[in-house]
Amino acid sequence: MNAKGSAERATEAWLSGDSRVELAEFARARAEVARTGRADWVARLELLRCAGRVAALEFEACTGFDALAADAAPAEQAYARYLNGSAGPGDVALLPEAQRAVLANSAAPEGAVAAIADPVSRLVAAGVLLRSGRATPGVISQAVDTASAQGWRRPLLAWLKVQQQRAQAGGDAAAAAAVQRRIDLVLSGGG
Repeated sequence: MNAKGSAERATEAWLSGDSRVELAEFARARAEVARTGRADWVARLELLRCAGRVAALEFEACTGFDALAADAAPAEQAYARYLNGSAGPGDVALLPEAQRAVLANSAAPEGAVAAIADPVSRLVAAGVLLRSGRATPGVISQAVDTASAQGWRRPLLAWLKVQQQRAQAGGDAAAAAAVQRRIDLVLSGGG
């Protein structure tokens, strides 16, 4: 119970942009889980942390999980591949339910993302789609709206920058300027 609460607070702090609190809460959660001696549980916790990074478009290596991958269950290994954008059809059944449709329905990513009720899971799915080169403008808009509705500064800024880059690449200076005004507004909020 302590680990679950700390893990949830760590994820919320990360998405809100508070790295200091995220580090402390994650360390507390990891210590609690490590006391069980269950490498597979620690691996799952590390994947949760990596998923938060993907939600905020920080596509760094998941080194915490990688160190434990040999002891991870097939479901955790499949989820790690999913977060990395390299999951295959054989991984669909092993993924968390919220993420299965994203991998299974590659032809309709917007609908698959929209069907995910949990906002963190929705942002993770959108991040995976962006990482694998399959994010449509609709997926990007959903990610912006999701992060905005939750007040999650870190992913909101990341997704707004993607939206702005797409507008610039498409030659839409007015849309790019509108997104920049929104980025400036978020940045003026502090943090």
